[in-house]
Amino acid sequence: MHQELAGDLARLPELLDDARRYATEVLSGLADRPVVAAAEPPEPAPLPERGTGADGALAQFRDRWAPGFSASAGPRYLGAVTGGATPASLTGDWLTSTFDQNVVTDLDSAAAALERESVGWLRELFGVRSHEGAFVSGATMSNFVGLAIAREWAGERLGVSVAQDGVAALGTVPVLSGSPHSSVYKALSMLGMGRGCVREVPTLAGREAVDVDLLAAELAALDGRPAVVVANAGTVNTVDFDDLRAIAELRRRFPFWLHVDAAFGGFAALSPRHAELVAGLDEADSVCADLHKWLNVPYDSAVQFTRRRDLQTRVFRNAAAYLSPITEEPDFVHLTPENSRRLRALPAWFTLAAYGRQGHREIVERDIALARELGDRIAGMPHLRLLAPVRLNVVCFTLADDPTAERVGALARSVAGSGEAFLTPTVYKGTPGLRAAFSNWRTTGADVGRIAAALRAG
Repeated sequence: MHQELAGDLARLPELLDDARRYATEVLSGLADRPVVAAAEPPEPAPLPERGTGADGALAQFRDRWAPGFSASAGPRYLGAVTGGATPASLTGDWLTSTFDQNVVTDLDSAAAALERESVGWLRELFGVRSHEGAFVSGATMSNFVGLAIAREWAGERLGVSVAQDGVAALGTVPVLSGSPHSSVYKALSMLGMGRGCVREVPTLAGREAVDVDLLAAELAALDGRPAVVVANAGTVNTVDFDDLRAIAELRRRFPFWLHVDAAFGGFAALSPRHAELVAGLDEADSVCADLHKWLNVPYDSAVQFTRRRDLQTRVFRNAAAYLSPITEEPDFVHLTPENSRRLRALPAWFTLAAYGRQGHREIVERDIALARELGDRIAGMPHLRLLAPVRLNVVCFTLADDPTAERVGALARSVAGSGEAFLTPTVYKGTPGLRAAFSNWRTTGADVGRIAAALRAG
C-alpha cells in the first residue's frame, strides 16, 4: 500500500476528527460570514507527483479554496431557491459517504429498502399516496424522468414504443404550459422531443398561472392527438400556481399526460394555510419535487413520482445477466437514468426522522412569513417596488424608477458586495428585477432586517 495511503488509514479517526472540527468552525461562523466570497479563485495548480496526505490536503483546501466559497448554506443566501442542510440531514450526508452504498439493487443491502421508506414518507408529505417514486439528482432530472415517462405514454397512445423504436417513431408531441421552467426545455432537448415542441399557453392577466380556458382550446385544436401538459405548482419568479384540479378535469375531454413541476412549491402542502395551492397534485401523472430546496438537505437531492411505473421501467430498464429482472417492486436500476446511484435518500430520511412533518412545516411557514415581511419592507422603500404579490416564499421586485438591466444589476452587485445577502436577477413581464427566495432553515427575522438594510443602502 502506498505510504501516504497507509498512513492515512492508520490515522483515520484523527483525520475525521480534524475534518469535524473544521466543519464545526465553518458552520458556527456561517451566519456572519460574507454571503458572497470576495476572494478571487487561485490559479490552477499542477497535479502533484507526491501527495501531502489527507491532513496536508485539508490544509491546502483551507488556505487556497475555502476563502472563495460562498455562504450558500447560510440564512441570507436568497439566490435561486437554495436551502441549507439541517443538522440531521448533514449527519445523514456524512454517513452516506461512510457507507458508500450503490443503490441499484436489493441483492446485497437494505439501502434500497431505506430509499423506498423515504419515498413513502415523501408521498405522505406531498399528498401523492397513489404514486411511486425514486430519488434523482435535482429538479432537472426529476422533470426529465417525468417527461420520459410521458413520452412513452404518448407512444402507447399511438401504438409505438419510443423506448424500443426511438423517438422518430413517435413524431411530434405538443407540450403545453403556461410558464415552463427552463429545465423543462432542457429535458425535452435531452429526450429528443426538442425545445420546439413547447407551446406556451397564455397566462391569466398579471399572473404566471395558465389560463385554463385557453389551455382547453389548445387541446381541442389537437383533434385527439396525445399531448403533454406541464403544470406549475410554484413558478420561479412569483411562486404562482396553476389550477391543478381544473387542469386535471380537462382529461375527461382530451388525451394528455399531466406532469406537475412542484420543485419547491409543492412544499405548500405542509402548511394547512397554504395547502389549497397544491390541491389536485395527487391527480398528476408525474410530479417533480426538489429536496435540496425546501427540505433543506445537501446537494444533490430530488424525487420524482409517477402513477405509471410500468412505463417508467420500460424506459429505464437495464437488462444484464448480473442484474435482477423487473418484478412488481423493481430495483432502482430500472427506474432512473443512473446505473450508479448514491444513497441520496439517507439525508432526507435523517431530516424527516429527526424533525417529522411538524418540524418541516415550521421551516416552511417561517420562511413564508419572512418573505412577506421583506415584501412589506420593500413596499415601504421609495426607490423599490414589488413586481408581484408575495404569494409564498419569493419576493420579486425592482427599482421604482428606470429599472434597466444595468441599474438593477448594479443594485444586485451592491447588495452582494456588502456581504449581507445574495439575490438573483430576473426578468418578469419584460421588466428586469431581483428575486429573494426564502427556503433556508436558518433564516430569522434578524436576517430580514440585515437584508432590508442592504437594499436600502444599495
